Amino acid sequence: MSTAAAPATVLDHLLRDDVDNSVGESWLPGQRTALRSVPAAGQSDDSGLADPLRLGRAMRFRLRDAVQTLLADPSIAELKDAPKLAAVVLYAKSRAPKGEKKDNQTSIWGAELGRWLGMKESTVHHKVLPVLRGTDALHTQVVTDVKGHPTGLDCLVMPLWNARKSGGAGHPLALTKAELATLLHLIEALFGPGWTPEDKEPTPPGLLAGRTGKGAATDRLGLLLMVLNTRASGWLQLVGGSVKAKEGRGAATLARLLGCSPSGARKVLARLTQAGVVARQHRETSTRMRGRARVMLLPVARAYGRTAVSAEAVSGPGSVSSVRPDGACGDHAPAAAAGALGTSGIGGAEEAGDAAVRERPDGAELHADHAPVVTPVVPLQLSGRFSGEGRGAKGRRPGHACVREDQAANAESAGAGSGSPVAGADPLRGEKPTKSPVDEQEQARGVAAGAGARLTVVDGRKTQQQGRSELPADLDLRVALAPVSWLWQGLNRWQQDHVVKAAKAELTQLRQVLEWSAQAPPVLAARLTSRLEETGGEALIARPYGWITRRGLVRRPSCSDVRCDNGVRLDTGADCDNCANILHSRRAWRVRIAAEVDQELPGLETDARYREIEARMCRHAEAEAADFVARQAEAQQRAAERAAARAEAEAQVLVERERAAAEAAVRQAVACADCGRERSAGLCEACDHRRQTEALIGEAGLLAATWSAVPSDQVAVAAVASEVRTAIEDAIAASWAQFQEITDPVALEAAGPNAVEDAAAHNAFVVAESAVGEYRHEALVMLGRGEDAQAEARKAYATELAKPWFQALPDSDDAQRAATEAAAKAQTRTAEHLLAVRLEQLHAQARPELVRPAPWARRLPELAARPLDGEALEVIA
Repeated sequence: MSTAAAPATVLDHLLRDDVDNSVGESWLPGQRTALRSVPAAGQSDDSGLADPLRLGRAMRFRLRDAVQTLLADPSIAELKDAPKLAAVVLYAKSRAPKGEKKDNQTSIWGAELGRWLGMKESTVHHKVLPVLRGTDALHTQVVTDVKGHPTGLDCLVMPLWNARKSGGAGHPLALTKAELATLLHLIEALFGPGWTPEDKEPTPPGLLAGRTGKGAATDRLGLLLMVLNTRASGWLQLVGGSVKAKEGRGAATLARLLGCSPSGARKVLARLTQAGVVARQHRETSTRMRGRARVMLLPVARAYGRTAVSAEAVSGPGSVSSVRPDGACGDHAPAAAAGALGTSGIGGAEEAGDAAVRERPDGAELHADHAPVVTPVVPLQLSGRFSGEGRGAKGRRPGHACVREDQAANAESAGAGSGSPVAGADPLRGEKPTKSPVDEQEQARGVAAGAGARLTVVDGRKTQQQGRSELPADLDLRVALAPVSWLWQGLNRWQQDHVVKAAKAELTQLRQVLEWSAQAPPVLAARLTSRLEETGGEALIARPYGWITRRGLVRRPSCSDVRCDNGVRLDTGADCDNCANILHSRRAWRVRIAAEVDQELPGLETDARYREIEARMCRHAEAEAADFVARQAEAQQRAAERAAARAEAEAQVLVERERAAAEAAVRQAVACADCGRERSAGLCEACDHRRQTEALIGEAGLLAATWSAVPSDQVAVAAVASEVRTAIEDAIAASWAQFQEITDPVALEAAGPNAVEDAAAHNAFVVAESAVGEYRHEALVMLGRGEDAQAEARKAYATELAKPWFQALPDSDDAQRAATEAAAKAQTRTAEHLLAVRLEQLHAQARPELVRPAPWARRLPELAARPLDGEALEVIA
């Protein structure tokens, strides 16, 4: 594989710079300045020029901004580290624009990209490339040879393409050819796979080329980002503010670069330290105390010829012992005495001129070192009744002595402490305790034991976080978990959280089964108590978490009833009737099988008979189990079919909805058929109102003609319809004039170009609709006064009075009221029937008659009498 390398002159011009030479110079982002090289201490001007880690200040800023902008792109920012690193590698290998067809592209294949990322080819094809394609961060095209075999992959990084199409040359991602070559050389030096091309010098593998497998992509990406944020001195630029002491400022800085948690960045930093590319130490101070943490990128420091950090100066992840600062041997010991106690070598990380700055190592105490036990040189001479006498061989001081007079320098030494817990808690001379020392110590021990979260050693292997000593604050959970409160204290927080979830789930199921929801906590507590009695007590439980979640809280049904728990009904507490039925059924089967055995095999011995009965019972149970499995499979199949049918119906509904939306959009785009107004769905609102108004006017004329004219007399019907039309048109004109009087014409015209026309059409429609209602009511009234309607009313009146319950008192109020109501209903029904019949007759007369063609029996003689074309020509000739 060939690498895209810039010409030597351009690379020399870009790579030679030092951070110390940029002080006082003004520089703007994106500005192309003349970069010059300054040789490191002890090197000539030509040494180290080919080292890709020697980045000038401007070039480092340029590359750092490009990589950070690429990783912050929305299509890449939320991805994992492997796709992010793949995007950076493909970006560095992209071709600079030259007007060619393959500008901004790069050619690679899956196996080669996996070597860059430190993972297998299958992982690249399954977890890297599909993810980048899915977020539209990468477009790929398979390259084939003349035979159609795939030979590679053309990749286009979309953030780079978008940046060069929209942002131009000033965009952070729009690097030049020389800048892309510099970035690629840097990546090759850090984690390049290395290769040996033919007829060329081999390219050695990068620093992390051997780091493969899980976390390799994260380590490589983290190293690249740290190098781009490292000065020429080799020290990483750390973030400010407060950070957690456990992770440290270096881990916080790497976490911000990678976008991960500080704990995860601490692991990455530890792996890089173990790989020998990162060194961590603390800055020395003049007070010999522990200074600020520092992280050095050793490859960068070596590239600039800086002094590497010594092995003793690097505080590895596993150093936990307390080390004294250089020269610290006592409170006022001279500096020469430091050699007697030994030095830690912490101060050897910087140059010799920096040796005056000292620091305090991790875990060193603030107090000066003392000997834990002083060996007496002169024998003790006790004269009696003096302070310090009578201590015996234990070395304890009198009860009224200061508790800190013979305390050891470290708290772990127990030899100098008080042998009595009461004496150890005594106050100083002249002080009066406000509380009993024993009570204070017990309270302190109780507080320490009841702390919410502590790390304790488990089996000498790892630490776990202790849980809460008290049950949850929820009253239902406290009642339900009360029987296992002693087991609760032995769980850590993670286990307690899962027990709470399991208990809540069981309480939810119990509330669905029980009649009152308040019964759920006591029922669950009774279940735990019963399970404890079965086990033999809490002391016999070796694994509390597993026992609670898999045995104590779990319901054990003996039948198919959801209210059954180990043969007991949860709602009543009595024996489960369903279980009794099952037991009775099994006993009945046993009796039946025993009878069959006695009938088929008479004379069997007792043991043989028992074995035969048990064998047949087992076969019967197996048959029942197989039948149950078959029925369960059938039920699952039916459920799957219902789900598939439901999904198909939902898909069909979605398709129909989309089709209806498309048809509605097409209809909406059609112009009005009457006035030609665009996008009116074939008919605009004004024209639709006009059509409806015209239909309503015609309907009103026919309604008036049903009672005022003979339906068969078309002339009379037309005259009535003309009068009705004139009346309705006059009413429409009057209503429109009234509307114009109460409406501001300027505001109406400002509402739209067609607002006046739409308002007039709507006004006419409303007036015509109201007139149709009035004419219908008038037609019903007039037809109800006719002879037919009156005759029906009289018949209904007489029929109602003739009913048996009214024959005795036909003149009573109830009888007259009922007869009158029946007559009114009959009159109304008759009027409605007459109106419907006459309207149908008038509509039939208004519709044009269909012109039917004459039958062929009548048309054939006429056609036969016509001369043919040739005969007509002969007659003319």
